[in-house]
Amino acid sequence: MPVVEVAPIELVESRILVIRARKVLLDSDLAALYQVTTGNLNKAVKRNQERFPEDFMFRLSREETESLIFQNGIPNGRRGGTRFLPYAFTEQGVAMLSGVLTSKRAVEVNVAIMRTFVRLRQLLASHEELARRLDQLEWRQSEQNGRVQYVFETIQQLIEAPEAEPMPAETKRSIGFPTSESAGCA
Repeated sequence: MPVVEVAPIELVESRILVIRARKVLLDSDLAALYQVTTGNLNKAVKRNQERFPEDFMFRLSREETESLIFQNGIPNGRRGGTRFLPYAFTEQGVAMLSGVLTSKRAVEVNVAIMRTFVRLRQLLASHEELARRLDQLEWRQSEQNGRVQYVFETIQQLIEAPEAEPMPAETKRSIGFPTSESAGCA
């Protein structure tokens, strides 16, 4: 019988955001995955604040929150959404949540989230290799373009060069004995 994933990788991937140059999950998205309220998730975190340094979890600024509301349609506090600025959890913060939230579902969801982060790193690594190869091809093409450009410029210079004066024809010496006609004698 096939195993049904608690949190499919595609679902987790769709909720990962890049904020402050870090891949993060918002507290509300994690709460939905864990099937707990955002308030209860944040209470558990606050009871264990020492486990969540700034590089594991940070609170979004008002500007970041408004940007997310505008771009992604996350709930706006003025229209029945959250009244507090959301927390963003990095991969390490999500891993630390597994020690704070100990339900069976929380453990299963954490496993799915960790697999998703690993998959994203693998995809990024393959993209970096492709980017490196593309850079090499672009460099080679640029080098080849420089050579072709040099050939065209040389041809253009040859075409545009003024016609050179023809070399004076060398007077041919006659073979044999000089005659009065050839010697210039009258």
